[in-house]
Amino acid sequence: MNRTLVKVSAARVEKAILLVRDEKVILDADLAALYGVSTKRLKEQVRRNRERFPEDFMFELTTDEQAVLTAQIEASNLRSQVATSRSHGGRRYLSYAFTEHGALMVANVLSSEVAVQASVEVVRAFVRLRRMLASNAELAHKLEQIEKKYDHQFKVVFDAIRQLMIPPEPKRKEIGFHTKPAKR
Repeated sequence: MNRTLVKVSAARVEKAILLVRDEKVILDADLAALYGVSTKRLKEQVRRNRERFPEDFMFELTTDEQAVLTAQIEASNLRSQVATSRSHGGRRYLSYAFTEHGALMVANVLSSEVAVQASVEVVRAFVRLRRMLASNAELAHKLEQIEKKYDHQFKVVFDAIRQLMIPPEPKRKEIGFHTKPAKR
């Protein structure tokens, strides 16, 4: 069978990585899309190979976590990362969240050419995120050392730099509608 391999972009993988329970994870629907399989097939293979997915590789979202992620996605007008079932009015099962190691293990149990190729980009995206976080921590440490040396003279400058190091809050669109006050 002659299959055309699809190149998975690093940007696409990085968009799919979320922070849940202080872990960087990719949801099952996003991972399935990256690996070129259906979410149903991905979850089926995970269930068949459950021993390969300990808690530090994969976990199931709680109902609250699922609701929060769904709301964030809808509010930011991104494509649905939590796939919906049209006939039942929503997803019937909770999503699985895969850590870097879990995402790689999924590629192993799927064992398709697309999954293997995409898993390389998934791992690279996790590594890039880890490096960015490490460099930010390194910068914070250096700033702390300089601040100790020049504490009182440059306090305002150090405070400003710390504010710049904090990632901006994502803008959230207001959900709902407003009514105009009734005219009297």
